[in-house]
Amino acid sequence: MKNIVVIGGSAAGAKAAAKARRLDEFANITIVQKDPDLSMAACGYPYYVGGVFDDRNMLLCTPTGVVRDATFFAKAKGITALTQTEVISIDRQEKKVVCRELPSGEEKTLPYDKLIIATGANPNMPPIPNIELDGITTLSSMQDSDYLRKIRDEKKVKKAVIIGGGLIGVETCEALRSSGMEVTMVEMLDQLLPFLDWQMAKLVENHIKSKGVQVITSCGLKEFNGTDGKLTGVTLADGTTLDCEVAIMAIGVRPNVKIAAECELEIGKFGGITVDEFMQTSDPHIYAAGDCVEINNLSSTGKAFAPMGDLANLEGRVAGENAILGNSVTFPGTYRTGICKAFNFTAGSTGLSEKMAKQEGLKEYEVVVNASPDIPGFMGARLIISKLLVSTKDQRVLGYQCVGSADVSKQVAMAAIAIKGNLTVEDLVNADLPYAPSFSLAIDHFIASAHIMQNKLKGRMKGVSVVDVWEKVQNKEQPFYLDGRSPQEYEEMHLGIGEKLLPIGALRSKMDELPEDKNQEIICFCKISLRGYEAATVLQAHGYTNVKVMEGGVMAWPYPRKK
Repeated sequence: MKNIVVIGGSAAGAKAAAKARRLDEFANITIVQKDPDLSMAACGYPYYVGGVFDDRNMLLCTPTGVVRDATFFAKAKGITALTQTEVISIDRQEKKVVCRELPSGEEKTLPYDKLIIATGANPNMPPIPNIELDGITTLSSMQDSDYLRKIRDEKKVKKAVIIGGGLIGVETCEALRSSGMEVTMVEMLDQLLPFLDWQMAKLVENHIKSKGVQVITSCGLKEFNGTDGKLTGVTLADGTTLDCEVAIMAIGVRPNVKIAAECELEIGKFGGITVDEFMQTSDPHIYAAGDCVEINNLSSTGKAFAPMGDLANLEGRVAGENAILGNSVTFPGTYRTGICKAFNFTAGSTGLSEKMAKQEGLKEYEVVVNASPDIPGFMGARLIISKLLVSTKDQRVLGYQCVGSADVSKQVAMAAIAIKGNLTVEDLVNADLPYAPSFSLAIDHFIASAHIMQNKLKGRMKGVSVVDVWEKVQNKEQPFYLDGRSPQEYEEMHLGIGEKLLPIGALRSKMDELPEDKNQEIICFCKISLRGYEAATVLQAHGYTNVKVMEGGVMAWPYPRKK
């Protein structure tokens, strides 16, 4: 009979134990969990806080509604789960774990044949002055979610500040704002959601602001302010003071490797436990999985710290199987695929962003931005804006970002599989995807992005990003800006950068209104730049040599508009 001990009972630990049990009915499997709860759906905390559902136990339930507590694990899984029990040492020579029951202080020793460490991650809490004040919290535990849900339900707190503009910060922002609180987000970087490129992140930020949230970027936190031990506000690095009664620290997490480091397991450069493709540590009898480990970054040649709930489950499954059967299955790593809900907007990405590509020193790549509806207008179309990055060496998809109010998840999922399968632009331009007006355009947004990329790679279209256009405006450069929309569209909304309105339907009859110099730089656009591209082809056919298309058009413009 094998003795399998799992340290940690959240996503990775619970999955590893369950997988081990399915492969060996007679193994002695024990989960040691410091918290009182097991198998917590941590990614659901913001939605419980925001009132999407009211039953706290739903964060702990199986799909059929059974709470995963110690009794559940014992009866349904045949697994012993020791909650409120902390591991205090690992003896690798004797292959045993010493743990302490927190309520009683009683210690016990558990022998193991294979040990799985799934100790998760801890929220970053830097030594900011007055960080101990009442009213400062994170959203990393059931207790945190209980605290913030209580604040939401009582409706006594009027102002909240969220420190950090990553995934948790954005989701928590929506949860608190939906309860009627005045919410301010503070991010030290120049953008929210750092997995996106700036232009894409700015579109998300604009949407968040439209919901009444104040967003402050490029500014860090100096100190917390309080009276009688209670939070009253925060002071930012630039001296700005914000009043608030609650502040949520959401500036990321770090791997919880204390017990692993104490028994001298190898720790990687990102601070996580080093594991191989079998989720095996530097000790062949010990595996590790979840937010406490570093894994391969499949978008580069290095490692990554990727604390994501789905990856934790996948890693735990591999660790559990290998602990029983030996090293028979592998976990290859991550393309850093992720997604985030921001009110009725969604942002997702997979693979390399352009920012990451530049950091990696990658030069042979091309990008396109595509703005288009998800479904036909008669079905209630919603806008999607995406950015596709491919290799110019072999046309393989390297990265993809997508934001909008439609089904962004579908788009990012297709891109993730394209990257995983080493698919090229030529593979995608004729991809056979499911189509009906209820679900997509006849040419799906993702395929349309591949079409735009194909046109660009074949030299049929010269693109220019809205960021580059804005820089031209700021530098007082004077290309000829051609807006190919209708007068009605222009009246409803326009950029105000000196553009000339030449509707595509009248362009051929108004060629005399274009620059006489056919080498003059002309930048064409429209609402989503489909008509901008058509205008560019017309101008090129008439001998204009320096014609570009502003990718994504007016809808991808993240800067102020005149109207």
